Amino acid sequence: MVQVPILSGIYAKTTADFARSFPVNLAPIAESGDGTGTGISKGYLKVAPGLRKVTSTVAIDRGGYVFNGRHMRVIGPMLYQVADDGVMTLVGSVGALGQGKPVTFAQSFDRLGIASDGALWYYKDDALTKVTDPDLGPVLSMAWQDGYFITTDGTSLIVTELNDPTSVDPLKYGSSEADPDPVTGILSLRGQVYALNRYTIEVFINGGTTGFPFARSRGGQIPKGCVGSAAFTPFVETFAFCGSGRNESPAIYLAGAGQGIRISPRGLDDALALLPEDKLAAVELEARNGAGMTELLVHLPNETWVYHWTASQQFDLPVWSRLAGGADVSSAYPARHFVFYGNEWWCGGADAIGVLDEQEPTFFGKSYGFQFDTPLVYNGRAGAIVHDLELVTLAGRVALEAFVDMSYTDDGVTWSQKRTASLGGVGDRDKRPCWRRGGRIRRWRGYRFSGLVSGPAAFARLEAQLEPLNG
Repeated sequence: MVQVPILSGIYAKTTADFARSFPVNLAPIAESGDGTGTGISKGYLKVAPGLRKVTSTVAIDRGGYVFNGRHMRVIGPMLYQVADDGVMTLVGSVGALGQGKPVTFAQSFDRLGIASDGALWYYKDDALTKVTDPDLGPVLSMAWQDGYFITTDGTSLIVTELNDPTSVDPLKYGSSEADPDPVTGILSLRGQVYALNRYTIEVFINGGTTGFPFARSRGGQIPKGCVGSAAFTPFVETFAFCGSGRNESPAIYLAGAGQGIRISPRGLDDALALLPEDKLAAVELEARNGAGMTELLVHLPNETWVYHWTASQQFDLPVWSRLAGGADVSSAYPARHFVFYGNEWWCGGADAIGVLDEQEPTFFGKSYGFQFDTPLVYNGRAGAIVHDLELVTLAGRVALEAFVDMSYTDDGVTWSQKRTASLGGVGDRDKRPCWRRGGRIRRWRGYRFSGLVSGPAAFARLEAQLEPLNG
């Protein structure tokens, strides 16, 4: 038997190039310990959790935050408080111009700041108010640090007054001037303020001056920038962002000491490079950290990529997967803006809010599929005869019988007809999906496995019984 890896695959493009493929709606899991993993394999693929719909909404979800034990969400133009059972209590309007654009939250000691539709709003003592000081200007992004709400209008860095967060002194404007590029976002992390510009990132610390209170830390400047106001997020004690330097194509980076560390695979870089600037500015990044796994979600307009930091540390290489909607994994992943509340991960979509659920076989009531490829099986010039394939799984955890389809490619572009095997139903834990009489490999062959999610499942390894030929 030959073990064929399944954590990522290889296919051939029509442009005479090899490319990696990544599991879709499957999370790569790396078992820590003595290095042997499960004993069956060092890592395995686990079906991504479903999205259990809790309640319907009349508009698109724009962001969520847990403030003083309350689950707050902006849905369309309105701010709501969401109860444990999904009942939504209207708080008030936070503008109505850019209903589909994500909002930014930042918390001070006594209030929650919300940057929405170019304005700054405060939620305090069950009341919602708007900052009306004309010196504030348009609010594109916002953070809080050392008693100040810090905003940007794309050109300047603006702080509210210490003793009055609703007031702005125009003599206390700051600037990010290392490069004449616009400011796209503001981030507060580890006591520092980051001005994320389109092609550079500058670091500021509180200097206690009488004017603009934050002084530039020249040694912390990063020669990469960020594409949009939602294209960055705190992640593993630093932050991740989507951006580039000047005259570079965009990628996903982790912020280091004065540098951006690229973590994105070529496939994601290619997808980002195809986006026009307005679509690129709409890219969203968010992080999930729980159940022993730390993940970075990169939402493009039509697809979502996931960086699995925990598995990457175990395998000592970047581990990625993709999330997609639909039975044929051709639709966009419908969930955004995850927050951990009441021991569950809550999220929103175009017309619903819900929670991640390992037992749920749908995304907000709609079926979704899974798919993964293998690297190319190659026996030099000799080729081989495939007697059988066996997919080693954790099955029998679903109420209805589940199935998996296998197809193969001998050129990396076209695929054979699908052959279906059963994953078993409830209690069929010893089910062994196999495909026999696999024909002859003349040059090389890649395999693809896909199916419709019907509940929890995992795939540990693929074994192939091959008879090498002599050429």
